[in-house]
Amino acid sequence: MSPAPPPARGPILTVTLNLALDVTYTADGVDWDGVNRVRAVHRRAGGKGVNVARVLAGLGRDVLVTGLSGGSNGRAAEADLAGAGLPAALTRIGGESRATLAVCDLHPSGPRRTALFNEPGPVVSGGELAAFLAGFEARLGTAAAVVVSGSLPPGVPAGFYAVLASRARARGVPVIVDADGEALRHAPVGRPSIVKPNAEELARALAAPSGGGPARRGTASRPEGRADRRSGDVLGGAEALQEDGGVPGGTGTFRDDGDVLGGAEALREAGAGAVVVSLGAGGLLAVTSEGSWRAAMPYRVEGNPTGAGDALVAGLALGLVEGSSWPDRLRRAAALGAAAVAAPVAGEIDADVFREVHPLIRVETADP
Repeated sequence: MSPAPPPARGPILTVTLNLALDVTYTADGVDWDGVNRVRAVHRRAGGKGVNVARVLAGLGRDVLVTGLSGGSNGRAAEADLAGAGLPAALTRIGGESRATLAVCDLHPSGPRRTALFNEPGPVVSGGELAAFLAGFEARLGTAAAVVVSGSLPPGVPAGFYAVLASRARARGVPVIVDADGEALRHAPVGRPSIVKPNAEELARALAAPSGGGPARRGTASRPEGRADRRSGDVLGGAEALQEDGGVPGGTGTFRDDGDVLGGAEALREAGAGAVVVSLGAGGLLAVTSEGSWRAAMPYRVEGNPTGAGDALVAGLALGLVEGSSWPDRLRRAAALGAAAVAAPVAGEIDADVFREVHPLIRVETADP
């Protein structure tokens, strides 16, 4: 089967604060000590929110790309979005948007491997962040959902994703957050509908108690709009949410699915409505108010994993706005992630792989 276009509604708004100009090199083998010949070069607008928007648009959903854009890289990214027919409302900043490089080793006699090189991004001022937030809030009235994803550029407080989630939630707009590090730790305080880490990101976001793996229970309370009441400005609002806690910080490792489910439940207790953990070729684990599920992949899809998580998030966003059951939305999300691995660049999917793998994905209840 093919992924069906969703019913017409307002656009899904994606947020990419660390917009990038993505450069992808493909080569038939990489010699890290010598000169390499590049078989193909792709340059396009990137960042996790942009990738999500590309997948959604390819599936027939109206989207609006928002975020921060600066310098020649930002202008090149904006031109690429316009050429691709992706509507955008990007806030201009004084710094230079980052560039990223993906080197894909496609040697026919060896395993396919991809190395990623990501610049940190420009420093963002409080005034630039305030300008973005004003535009973000103005567009919530027509948004079907919001997807906030990717890294935070320097100068943006770790609690800013929680601010965005809180503002959207106050307008009745569902939010998905896909983040890492401190941004992930604090995001649940804004009470997003879904938080989507991978297993490694989830482990980093949870404290490792002296006994070993991550804590199985969260300790932070669910705030009731305190951030909006306490924030006199954007930076102050983000810092107020950081003070509200989130999940304990630290690093840890997961021994089994029980640890992953326990870690996901910790994010739920910190404020997230649901937590979907991507396990790579192992599929997905989801902890929701309706139960816990595991989506198991039938086999490993070889290719470029860059953008697989973004395609997965696009599937979750579709399920969120359509109101589909959790098993159905997890099956489609997992299939889209696999189909993205088989595609040459992030933001695209291989429709044949989607049709092949979608009916083979098993979704079963998972015991904590």
